[in-house]
Amino acid sequence: MKQLLEAGVHFGHQMRRWDPRMKPYIFTERNNIYIVDLQQTVKLVEVAYDIIREISSNGGNVLFVGTKKQAQESIKIEAERCG
Repeated sequence: MKQLLEAGVHFGHQMRRWDPRMKPYIFTERNNIYIVDLQQTVKLVEVAYDIIREISSNGGNVLFVGTKKQAQESIKIEAERCG
């Protein structure tokens, strides 16, 4: 969880740009920015990891998608690294 905090994963969208379906995953609000619940994030990343591992071990494909400009290059590099 410390790594997620240091990476700023907990910073969500501005309050005026949020998706109401994200409400269960919002921890709090600070300076008009939603703060994501990192405890839930860790649990759900572990679930996603298990699912992706199962898909790839069965020869399936995983699509990497980056919608934020600042993340696109990193996502591309990691997708290529995964094969």
